[in-house]
Amino acid sequence: MDIALFSPSSLFANDDDSSGGEETTETQQSFVERKHQFPGMELMVREFSFHQLNANLLWPGTFAFAEWLVQNRPLIEGRHCIELGSGTGALAIFLRRLCNLDITTSDYNDQEIEENIAYNCRVNGIAPALPHIKHTWGDDFPCSDPDWDLIIASDILLYVKQYPNLIKTLLFLLKSYKTKENESQPRAKDEPTGQSFSLPRPSFLMSWRRRIGKEDESLFFTGCEDAGLEVMHLGSRVYCIKPRETTTDGYQIVNS
Repeated sequence: MDIALFSPSSLFANDDDSSGGEETTETQQSFVERKHQFPGMELMVREFSFHQLNANLLWPGTFAFAEWLVQNRPLIEGRHCIELGSGTGALAIFLRRLCNLDITTSDYNDQEIEENIAYNCRVNGIAPALPHIKHTWGDDFPCSDPDWDLIIASDILLYVKQYPNLIKTLLFLLKSYKTKENESQPRAKDEPTGQSFSLPRPSFLMSWRRRIGKEDESLFFTGCEDAGLEVMHLGSRVYCIKPRETTTDGYQIVNS
């Protein structure tokens, strides 16, 4: 696992997507609590002043992703969801409060991260705390038979060396899902074009506010396609990644 020797906030000093967080408290345990404005609600989020695994601060892409999810709420309502790279847990807490989403948080195998997510759940009225899974990308998944139909993440492509491990985890989660009979495919409308679209089951929905070189970024999407996944850009830097469709004789359908 690559370890960051800096605070990720330095990457976003001039970003316009700030939540306008209001700092309120700093504790002796090197935490800081801030009020953050999410669509339609305010959350109090305790963040690490520094954490070597970058699970310390809310990144700007979280708020842009939250806005997109609110605008496309029918796509996520009723889904069974896991978030990768949950960090503080703020996005998952927001979604639980927004639409009572059945969501599990996950992040690197680190007790401090899990305890901080549980703390943020409590101070924002989520009790008991959201289920949490400690998992390092690429390692064997702690749950041998996962069945989430939606995986979400925001701003998790910082470490290029981890892309193969991330893709390995995604493949396992996506391929482990068991299709249910009579599953609905809720649709949402793309406001700029007026066209409607659905979110397949299963799928990986990711927001990525690019802060690395475009060539490095493309390695992830190319790696997904090479692994048999289909990548779709839904606009606003939100991507849907799903298993590539196959024919009845097992051949993958390649969209040109």
